[in-house]
Amino acid sequence: MKGIVIHLYAAALILLAGSCQKPAESPEYVLKFGHQANEQDVWHRSAMYFARQLDSISGGRIEVRVYPSEQLGGELDMIRSLRAGVSEITITAESMQNWAPITAFLAIPYLIRDSDHLRMVVEGDIGREITREMTGTIGLRPLAYFERGPRHLTSNRPVHSPADLDGMVLRVPNVPLFVRVWQALGAKPTPMTFSEVFTALQQGTVEAQENPFALIYSAGFFEVQRYLNLTGHVTGWTYVVIGEKKFRALPADLQAMILEAGEAMQAYHRREFRKQEEFLRTQLEDRGMTFIEPDIEAFRQMAGAAVLDIIPREYRQLYQRIIELQSDASPMCQDTLNSIINL
Repeated sequence: MKGIVIHLYAAALILLAGSCQKPAESPEYVLKFGHQANEQDVWHRSAMYFARQLDSISGGRIEVRVYPSEQLGGELDMIRSLRAGVSEITITAESMQNWAPITAFLAIPYLIRDSDHLRMVVEGDIGREITREMTGTIGLRPLAYFERGPRHLTSNRPVHSPADLDGMVLRVPNVPLFVRVWQALGAKPTPMTFSEVFTALQQGTVEAQENPFALIYSAGFFEVQRYLNLTGHVTGWTYVVIGEKKFRALPADLQAMILEAGEAMQAYHRREFRKQEEFLRTQLEDRGMTFIEPDIEAFRQMAGAAVLDIIPREYRQLYQRIIELQSDASPMCQDTLNSIINL
């Protein structure tokens, strides 16, 4: 009996001690981070890395809640949400041109040649001009930028040069610049929502489509397309942004922590992005797609003239500055630029 009493007394002390423990402190701030990618995508993994980094750096003072797969809305919805202060962080790119036309440069065909050229643009004076416009005009402050996988053309006949596009019915997103460029290259571009593309390819309504490796793989286009033509016609980037009003309202020390976590996220994404691109190429090859190395310079020359014909006059000098960052810019590109810019 005495033993039972002792055990009950000990149990009571344990329960009392537990009830007297200080409850876990709630974060001072909660930031909602919504984006379009699914939970397997490198964007989402990078967002989760950012959340963990910021929790660690701030000692739990800031909690980042990540919402993938458009749970908080599509890209335009999220931009509006950040501007209104309803959400705090998202991932966005050329859709911002609805507010700041300069952000169209995040995805212009054959403007950025490769990853090194992209870094020179984004991390230099031109990138700073773009981000100043984003912050001042739209009210979105960049925390990091992510390189996006180049867009490539898939088809059921090989495409080695623009001549092979003659009459090809090609699905494109509803982006006027993309439509004009593919028309200039000789194809018949047909705007179509992404959800309809697989069935259209399967039924032969369209003959080809263009997207990065990630979407070609996740959509299963390897089941209805034989060739993956490495046109690399758009190499661009996207920004992770926070609403400027929300950022300014935070204490200065937490602002610095958010920027530090953003830098860490950018480095993480760069490492993971390269691994993902290599993995996806292997997966697409293993599933039977034949990779074609087309005449990129022929595509670049024809597309470049079409792009410059569309770009507003006030942005032609900016286009030229980006081209000139390439140490190996072709003479044709410079001749075309000079003739059009001086019109």
